[in-house]
Amino acid sequence: MKAYLLLEDGTEFIGESFGAETGSIGEVVFNTGLTGYQEILTDPSYCGQIVNMTYPLIGNYGTNRDDFESTRPFVSGFITREYCEVPSNWRSTKSFSDLLSHFGIPGLHGIDTRKLTRIIRNHGTLKGSIYYDHNQKKTVLEKLKADLPIDQVRQVSTKNVQHFPGKNQRVALLDYGYKRGILRELLERDCEVVLFPFDTPAKQILEIEPTGILLSNGPGDPRDLLPQIKIIKDLMEKKPIFGICLGHQLLALAGGAEVTKLKFGHRGSNHPVKDLLTGKVHISSQNHSYAVVEESLKNTDFDVSHIAMNDKSIEGLSHKTKPIFSVQYHPEASPGPSDNSYLFDRFLDMMNTHKGNKTNATT
Repeated sequence: MKAYLLLEDGTEFIGESFGAETGSIGEVVFNTGLTGYQEILTDPSYCGQIVNMTYPLIGNYGTNRDDFESTRPFVSGFITREYCEVPSNWRSTKSFSDLLSHFGIPGLHGIDTRKLTRIIRNHGTLKGSIYYDHNQKKTVLEKLKADLPIDQVRQVSTKNVQHFPGKNQRVALLDYGYKRGILRELLERDCEVVLFPFDTPAKQILEIEPTGILLSNGPGDPRDLLPQIKIIKDLMEKKPIFGICLGHQLLALAGGAEVTKLKFGHRGSNHPVKDLLTGKVHISSQNHSYAVVEESLKNTDFDVSHIAMNDKSIEGLSHKTKPIFSVQYHPEASPGPSDNSYLFDRFLDMMNTHKGNKTNATT
């Protein structure tokens, strides 16, 4: 079936439909990853976005039950140059098109994805719509003038507190749209994890007496989450904290810094990042639209700990006096580089040290 992608500037692409044949509107972004389309699809940080893959072939190894990063995908659409209808992989249980159809997500293939990527890079992120009736073009263009929803975190966050047993440190994981990779990394270190909804009050979080707090990734503009910033301010005075992606941005805002929207964001699995503490450069997986403003850190208690080698944007922060640090990228990424899993070890060491100091202070 013929399908169309219409951008808010009037640019139109004509391709073929796969997945669910249902119209959608979202922010059009691009991802440069060569593999991992199922993990990209199910990353909650893409909530409300139409994802354009720069790698030209998608669907060739199908999908399976094990590679979900969340219970369901939240993207508004998926675009590729070429879609493989018949996957070939021993782990595959369902085609990519069938998975999209199951969750009511439209797909579009057969368009010039390189041209679409260049448009986004030149003009910045644009709103777009996948639709099927060309007679509705003017109506769709009018709809694209409206603001997109800003409740993405509420859509993706867990509705109930969840408990995952472990014998090591107890971690409170605040769910702004967490990826299962974060939970996996903590459980592999035998941490006990308690997952909290994004709007849980600080008092309730502290009642479980966590050794540390992890602020997860998630979608949307961090500046829309004013109540969550207040909660994090309260938590910063009490416990060691590790922030990832949106959690990093919220932590920066809670500490008095500012964030800004990038022209087209960072999305892919091959971004070099330098750890200023060790001087080492690691390859990272990234998915974000916003970055911390360096000038705004002057009157805060944060130091820059990591920088992006491509554009020198801030990729990590560490607190000058408190056991608090954060990174903009995804150290839990899978598939993707495992260079950055050491950050979870750093978090564990931080919790152990803080707990030891507290014990010594009371004896």
